[in-house]
Amino acid sequence: MTTPTNAPITQDVLTIARKLPEGGPVNLVGLTRDAMRDALIAAGTPERQAKMRVGQVWQWIYHWGVRDFDAMTNLAKDYRALLAANFTVTIPEVVSKQESADGTRKYLVRIAGGHEVETVYIPEEGRGTLCISSQVGCTLTCSFCHTGTQKLVRNLTAGEIAGQVMLARDDLEEWPVPGAPKDETRLISNVVLMGMGEPLYNFDAVRDAMKIVMDGEGMSLSRRRITLSTSGVVPEIARTAEEIGCMLAVSFHATTDEVRDRLVPINKRWNIATLLDALRAYPNLSNSERITFEYVMLKGVNDSDADARRLVHLIEGIPAKINLIPFNEWPGSPYQRSDRDRIKAFADIIFKAGYASPIRKPRGEDIMAACGQLKSATERARKSRAEIAAEAGVQGPA
Repeated sequence: MTTPTNAPITQDVLTIARKLPEGGPVNLVGLTRDAMRDALIAAGTPERQAKMRVGQVWQWIYHWGVRDFDAMTNLAKDYRALLAANFTVTIPEVVSKQESADGTRKYLVRIAGGHEVETVYIPEEGRGTLCISSQVGCTLTCSFCHTGTQKLVRNLTAGEIAGQVMLARDDLEEWPVPGAPKDETRLISNVVLMGMGEPLYNFDAVRDAMKIVMDGEGMSLSRRRITLSTSGVVPEIARTAEEIGCMLAVSFHATTDEVRDRLVPINKRWNIATLLDALRAYPNLSNSERITFEYVMLKGVNDSDADARRLVHLIEGIPAKINLIPFNEWPGSPYQRSDRDRIKAFADIIFKAGYASPIRKPRGEDIMAACGQLKSATERARKSRAEIAAEAGVQGPA
């Protein structure tokens, strides 16, 4: 921790109060270091002290998990008063928490405006993955995805995205305790942007949030421990490597444009060939930083041996692994999960072609927390099974 500093602040608190924005105190959660520095200076922090103050406040918020300025004990009392008069440290509110029989936790999270998103924690032995959302709802209307049946309400802010990691650390009691022996165990060892929304349609907020999560003086999660999943927003793909540097996953799900147009409608804008060209040009692509192709297994739709062979041919030359995802059913879904033997046969073809092809084990299905099942409880689009099937271009179950 930074050495306590007791130098007096020369600015008068009443003078600073006059500089408060009309909207009230500013939330520090979600500000980049540069933005926090500017905010502290605007509130009256002497410019010569600003870098030091950012470092101190940053550590308190993101390393120690402290939200109360009075608890930031290495700051002088009058500076804590300055902070309290101008700023807040606020994260999204957990409305409810469900825990699956397999230990998966699903949080219903309320953000500004009363909107809600879902965040999922998936524990594994010695590690754990947090699946976070980037939008309320989604514009992509992927026909197999429950979130896709909910219209887009708005983008999340950087603070609301990073705040999901913080609220999960609260629940898991993962913040370090000052004075306690250092514990290298990571209950949240990985973060995946695979929750509600298309991350690349909210690029700036996602980038800023992930820089906060990766910052070495805060939560300090390695960039290789963060995976961003996109349905194929081609113009933003290279920026992901250049400005975030995290791992990339692509919701692929089909081997012909005809089928992908139906499953992932964004394909009508950037088709398979265009998407693959962008992936082949992805900066820093290597065997150690492979692209993950996500492929949901839909019975009779995309799970044939011919599909497996086409997939291998399409991704030829791209360092990649293919995650096969047994379809997780949801109320009104127009599809069924491929049979176990069919999935294994599909995986075997890919594996023999030289690609890793793990079959994802469904987690949290009993609480609707599995891949493709997320949808905020209070903003559901009221669509019948027949309406959803019609939009997907398939005949729904009777």
